Amino acid sequence: MSFPLLTATAALPAIGAVATAAVPAARRTAAKWLALAFSLGTLVLAGIALARFEPGGSLPQSQLGSTGGTPYQLTESHAWIKDFGVRYELGVDGIGIALMALTALLIPFVILAGWHDADPLETNSSRWRPTQGFFALILMVEAMVILSFEATDVFLFYILFEAMLIPMYFLIGGFGDRAHTGSDENAAAQRSYAAVKFLLYNLVGGLIMLAAVIGLYVVAGSFSLSEIAEARANGTFSMATGTERWLFLGFFFAFAVKAPLWPLHTWLPNAMGEATAPVAVLITAVVDKVGTFAMLRFCLQLFPEASKWATPVILVLALISIVYGALLAVGQRDIKRLIAYASLSHFGFIILGIFAMTSQGQSGATLYMVNHGISTAALMLVAGFLISRRGSRLIADYGGVQKVAPVLAGTFLIGGLATLSLPGLAPFVSEFLVLVGAFAAYPAVGIIATTGIVLAAIYVLVLYQRTMTGPVKAEVQGMADLKARELVVVVPLIALLLFLGVYPKPLTDIVNPAVRHTMSDVQKKDPQPEVEAAK
Repeated sequence: MSFPLLTATAALPAIGAVATAAVPAARRTAAKWLALAFSLGTLVLAGIALARFEPGGSLPQSQLGSTGGTPYQLTESHAWIKDFGVRYELGVDGIGIALMALTALLIPFVILAGWHDADPLETNSSRWRPTQGFFALILMVEAMVILSFEATDVFLFYILFEAMLIPMYFLIGGFGDRAHTGSDENAAAQRSYAAVKFLLYNLVGGLIMLAAVIGLYVVAGSFSLSEIAEARANGTFSMATGTERWLFLGFFFAFAVKAPLWPLHTWLPNAMGEATAPVAVLITAVVDKVGTFAMLRFCLQLFPEASKWATPVILVLALISIVYGALLAVGQRDIKRLIAYASLSHFGFIILGIFAMTSQGQSGATLYMVNHGISTAALMLVAGFLISRRGSRLIADYGGVQKVAPVLAGTFLIGGLATLSLPGLAPFVSEFLVLVGAFAAYPAVGIIATTGIVLAAIYVLVLYQRTMTGPVKAEVQGMADLKARELVVVVPLIALLLFLGVYPKPLTDIVNPAVRHTMSDVQKKDPQPEVEAAK
């Protein structure tokens, strides 16, 4: 039997979480280095998986059914709960492998950025926080997210989809941002509120999805994506229209909460605002991608007719997310909440690309998931370094930072420009493809979506102007510039933004075959341009 590479990639951070949690309380620094070592090992395994992945090399065309067959590689399949037909079944397509690599890439930077976030609040104080637990929880989230990108058994995916809420709950509620304007008791109450709201919203979505998962098994007799696709291709399985639509709604609701999509988004600003900057990155750049990824893997592949049926409403919700999120970002006074609302707008673009049902839109949506993860990580982590120096999240408490900390200001600017999708940086390619795909199928939708670009320029540039330019405020007069550890976090992310901005081909080569397979599942073809006949 070949080496179970996908299992190993997910198992290594899980083992690291246990090992990190077991480090004696007095050896906090050792726990940090151990967590970093396991995250780097996971990155190596993800890199090996990426190197072994062959774009477009799933099955020969002769073996693909009318729905496109299975696009999965590096597959593993073992019996798990035989009486209920549940299997431990893994496999990755171009979309899954790209997001798995993104997760493995970001976690070492998250750990380095949060190096001191779980240190004791005061020297020799009873207000001790379990440093080992902080890093163990991060590794556990990484393990569950990676495995969710690999799972091709619906029930296995559901277990992971719900289980990752537990470590995230403790990361938000137990290790909140220290830059809080109120009392310690008020800060703890705000963290608790944000964590409970995150948990309840996602639990409700998960419970609705559970009913849909059970319904899928009743009508399909299997949880395996490959078996369901094969039965559909052979003509031995089909769903009644009404049944398919109800099941689709159950799955989509859960994914829309996780994504997040308006109006199910309200947990996001609270969670990102109260969490530490690295945990905020974990939320929006890693965990939330499971929702948009699942729309592609499960909604479109399992329920193609229902996906087309629901498209008009979903496009409207995506447009509202784009415009509403950007407008709220313009009016924010809190740096982290501004980035949270900007992410809401960006997720609207991702969902717009998915449900535009064009190859450009879906390729752009997948690239957007990757590029948004990198750009948001860069911006949020630099914002976290800024906030930790001043001790405030309020924009009004800053001014003139670029004169005292030019490197910090410069990296903050690049992260902001990536967020507004400046040409030459990676998110521009994604947003351009999404808009091209939307214009091709729904011109009016594409026109409205472009307002998000204008609003993004406003909130990013105003944020930079108010915090980095102008007279130097007394409170930031002695602010230190980025240190070596912080530069190690930020510089590689900026380099990736530049590289993928001018040369996205390595990523598009991986993603495009999976997108073509998804398009065949929903039986959609790209609209042909209308060319007037020569007179």
